[in-house]
Amino acid sequence: MTKNSREDKLKSGLEEAKNALQIEADAVLKLKEELDGSFKKAMELIIDSEGRVVFTGVGKTGLVAKKLAATFSSTGTSAFFVHAGEGLHGDLGMIRAGDVVIAVSNSGETDEVISLIPSLRRIGVTLIALTGNGDSTLAEHADLILKADVITEACPHNLAPTASTTAAIALGDALAIALSTYHGFTPEDFALYHPGGSLGRKLLTKVRDVIKIREQNPVVKIETSVREALFKMTKSRMGSTSIVDQEGKLKGIITDGDIRRLLEKSSDFIDRPVKDYMTVDPISIAPDRLAAEALQIMEAREINDLPVVEAEKPVAMLNFQDLLRAKVF
Repeated sequence: MTKNSREDKLKSGLEEAKNALQIEADAVLKLKEELDGSFKKAMELIIDSEGRVVFTGVGKTGLVAKKLAATFSSTGTSAFFVHAGEGLHGDLGMIRAGDVVIAVSNSGETDEVISLIPSLRRIGVTLIALTGNGDSTLAEHADLILKADVITEACPHNLAPTASTTAAIALGDALAIALSTYHGFTPEDFALYHPGGSLGRKLLTKVRDVIKIREQNPVVKIETSVREALFKMTKSRMGSTSIVDQEGKLKGIITDGDIRRLLEKSSDFIDRPVKDYMTVDPISIAPDRLAAEALQIMEAREINDLPVVEAEKPVAMLNFQDLLRAKVF
């Protein structure tokens, strides 16, 4: 292959890529313009149902159905996927009366999906057809049609499922979000279903979870010398120490940075009490607060350590690096 031939083919491929994106974007925008009462009815059927939402399909649309089941579940609408082919060989036992089955098939004539209809009717489900063909066998036997038709596939030969699968995913996603909004689904709800994700860590991780990483609580009395406070920091490998009164209540904090700045002027202070140099009434946080809140405080104030206080007494020292290790960001 000559260099020019290679470049020409790359250029041609790039143009087809741009064309594919335009076709798929147009397909999604067409759905927005044509959204009608069927969509609202689909919401109502699912909201009023006492069962679950079951997605089914096969091939590329089966993958679409599987993705939509995951999206529904993660946004607050209980859903699962049953492969149409496996459904014909026993997996229909997963479906029960009262469920809402959303069958995904662009043509509406997929053999495995059509073959499920008699059994689904006998089980007693509500059947929604998510299809590009409103005149298909699937549409004819469905209780409701969600039409996701496209003018052409993004494939230059109009063969490979591309725009049609994008349209089906977009319409299914829109339904999931509409239901999520109806139910008042919150970021905290999302985190509950995604405890392993970054949002889950932000919304579920508490300060008490993070302080276990280091388990240090450097504390000195208010009359303690700066020298002894420095020794306390060194021993605990923390960059600061809490300062408490005779009752153990937090009164201040002193950091190694404070001490370095004092040393630039003189060393006469080193045996004086920390109360003369501490930051009075420092910002602190309770152990049951979200770790993400602690991170926000530390970033806003540009500090590396934050006393953790319970009943006015310091119970730990939270370090900025520990928050990063806990991936609270």
